[in-house]
Amino acid sequence: MMSQPIPITREIFQVGGYGLTAPEDAAIYLLSFDGHAALVDAGTGRAQARLLGHLAALGVPPGQIDYLLLTHCHYDHTGGARGLRDRLGCPVVAHELDAGFLEQGDNEVTAASWYGAKLSPCPVDRRLNQVWQTLPLGERSITALHIPGHSPGSLAYLTESEGQTVLFGQDVHGPLDLRLRSNRTDYRASLERLLALEADILCEGHYGIFRGKAAVAEFIRSFLEDAY
Repeated sequence: MMSQPIPITREIFQVGGYGLTAPEDAAIYLLSFDGHAALVDAGTGRAQARLLGHLAALGVPPGQIDYLLLTHCHYDHTGGARGLRDRLGCPVVAHELDAGFLEQGDNEVTAASWYGAKLSPCPVDRRLNQVWQTLPLGERSITALHIPGHSPGSLAYLTESEGQTVLFGQDVHGPLDLRLRSNRTDYRASLERLLALEADILCEGHYGIFRGKAAVAEFIRSFLEDAY
């Protein structure tokens, strides 16, 4: 078990996921900008104490977390959302097309049943409903981009750090499954949209961190080719 958060830039860290929190957790990322912070995704919640320990080690107190930004409703990304909302007091942000599954605790569409688990219903405090929406984070900002396909309300998040465009595209790889309300046509269009961003760094949910425009594009394109 790794004991230290993984630095991506001086402002962005991986603080959860395999090797950092529970083995079933998708990656959890922290953005910390001049006393204002946000978390991208929440993992399953099975090792939340470790996650909170990583935040403390980075000097980020609960009161600095302005948002819990959910990329989509699936359990490996959201099982811990209710616990973090309760412990940190931060608003939960999700796309409106996935929000209902979180609030209802739908164990099929969120894939909680795949993990032998039940999702704790989680209120969504801010429902996004546009293709692009900008969220302020102190004097900086994060842009949410609707990328349906893997789930109806999948989101990617985009920000700038140290002169680089950083993309949080958690499940670029899919998979697509009718039980998850996946849509192949939407998925292809979303991958094209992500490619067009020409991001410098991609923070993915299961495959790790990709640095450099060429590496990011190659990774996204590999799944786009399989989607046709």
